[in-house]
Amino acid sequence: MPVYESIKNADNKIKISAKNRDSAVFGWDKVIAALAEKNANAIAIDGWYGIDYAKIAKALAAKLEAMGKTVDLIDATGLYVSREEIIAYNQPYVTDDPGFGKVNKTGVIEDIMNKAAVAEIKARLADNSKVSLIYGVGAAIKDFADVLDLKCYVDNTHQKVQWDMWTGKLAGFGCTEPTQNYNWKEYHYSDYYMLARQKDYMYGAMDFYVENYFEDDLVLVPREAYDEIMSTLVKYPIHEVKIFSPGPWGAYRYEQMDYGVEGLANNAWNKIAGPELRILIDFGGERRISMPMLNAMQYGEELVGTLIHNQYPGLFPLDIWLDDGWHPTPQPAERISMPMHIHPSSKYVADHFDEPLGRYETYYIAEAYEGANTWMGFHDQADIEEWERLCEESQNIKPIDNWKDFIANWPSKEGDLYLIPPGTMHGHGGNQMVLEMDTNPSINGTEYSFFEYDFARPSWDDDAKTMTGKPLKMHLEHGRNMEKTRRASWVKDNLLSTPKVIKWTPEYYIDQYKSTPVMPYHVERIHFEKVGQLSTEGKFMYMCTLTVGSKVTVVSKTNPEYKAECDKFQTLVIPASFGDFEIINEAGGRATCVLQRWKKG
Repeated sequence: MPVYESIKNADNKIKISAKNRDSAVFGWDKVIAALAEKNANAIAIDGWYGIDYAKIAKALAAKLEAMGKTVDLIDATGLYVSREEIIAYNQPYVTDDPGFGKVNKTGVIEDIMNKAAVAEIKARLADNSKVSLIYGVGAAIKDFADVLDLKCYVDNTHQKVQWDMWTGKLAGFGCTEPTQNYNWKEYHYSDYYMLARQKDYMYGAMDFYVENYFEDDLVLVPREAYDEIMSTLVKYPIHEVKIFSPGPWGAYRYEQMDYGVEGLANNAWNKIAGPELRILIDFGGERRISMPMLNAMQYGEELVGTLIHNQYPGLFPLDIWLDDGWHPTPQPAERISMPMHIHPSSKYVADHFDEPLGRYETYYIAEAYEGANTWMGFHDQADIEEWERLCEESQNIKPIDNWKDFIANWPSKEGDLYLIPPGTMHGHGGNQMVLEMDTNPSINGTEYSFFEYDFARPSWDDDAKTMTGKPLKMHLEHGRNMEKTRRASWVKDNLLSTPKVIKWTPEYYIDQYKSTPVMPYHVERIHFEKVGQLSTEGKFMYMCTLTVGSKVTVVSKTNPEYKAECDKFQTLVIPASFGDFEIINEAGGRATCVLQRWKKG
């Protein structure tokens, strides 16, 4: 799936000490020179997938040799067992399920290393007669800690790794060239978690954090400076870099929103906040640096709050999407609707995928156009067994001509909120801008949607810029297992939510939408003309999205230095530790921010 990004108003501008600000080194040649000057006998360049480690290591080796030193270059891919053994190790996590896998809950990269190779390379690293330089994923494992003098961690972002994987360019564990027949589930369910556990170790073990977002550029950040950057970041409201993807129900409102996205032909998926996005940090250096949002989970208690930090360790629990639905001319439902699908409960994902949290969703209608509508629930008299039979027969290849006889449809207006607990058949029906608020079931952002019918339509081919790709694959078995057969009359009484004012002042008011006990978060709104006031109470992380107005600033009341601007249809992640804050309308007129926060704190 192609991914496009918008970096408009995405900088996180923070202030750190002058000492740490000035300690960062910018530029390829300067970073290589700085590392060479450390006078270390054993150097490790470790990090995430998708980095050209050989390029960095060879440049450093050349610099060291120019200084008269002998260098022993060691490729860390030699530490691993064979590709066949790695495939066998990953099989319990890849599983035979065609759509999903199971999380590797305890594995570390040492599990797939050859013990004899580890011992041999450790002996080479301990040889002080020359400079030993080991490079690649796993170069600084714990077993090497006592022989390494200098440890670097080179990071990468989720989207870059995903793109390498989908285009066949990703080199997995133990591979010097792109891994042939690499199963995407290997990354999402096993490799990711082993990489993450190594990164968690390196947060405390590394001497330098290295940013290599641009192929020919490096930024070297000393460990002390990195720690201050990250501990300071979670004191501010956080911007993330929005991502966009075209698709069969993609629409065109994005073209009018000045996102600065080039090459996007239609907008189906637009994620504006969540765990797998990247962040840009401007700490006053020569340029901003780029890193995964999940690095902020190093300070999880400050970011997501004590309750979530303890209940779901390492999990960033909330997601925000913006589902585009505007078309310049009327279109049939089969063109502009999402697939008919459902989401799983926490019990279901725990039982089947070893994930910690189910998918609990809401649709907030941010804009409604002519014909705005949402599909949700089954008609009261619909034959559910017949629906399942038709979906099985179709396999999304053969059209189901009477599909509308089964799925209930609801006209939408701005401000409507649809509660979508697990097991509810639903889909964005088009002609509306949906602020989709979800729980995030996975530490690495794996999505859990069980598709049952996508109108047997072609998918999007981004090379041809046409809808000529293969139809989407369905997840019928999981759909049947999870389907709750909720009927339209029950949906009307329980899931079409209305707001209630919970605080009113002459300057602003806050309303909260009714919920159901199964939903773990509240959806609230704050309405104001000049200034509104809120508090995280030290325990609630807020996802704050501006839906009415053009620009607001979120600013701490206790320390006004901690602030960030938010544009229309942008989300700020407001850390649980932020405390009392104001939202200031920078543009005049009325402003509304939609707020998602956990119910318990």
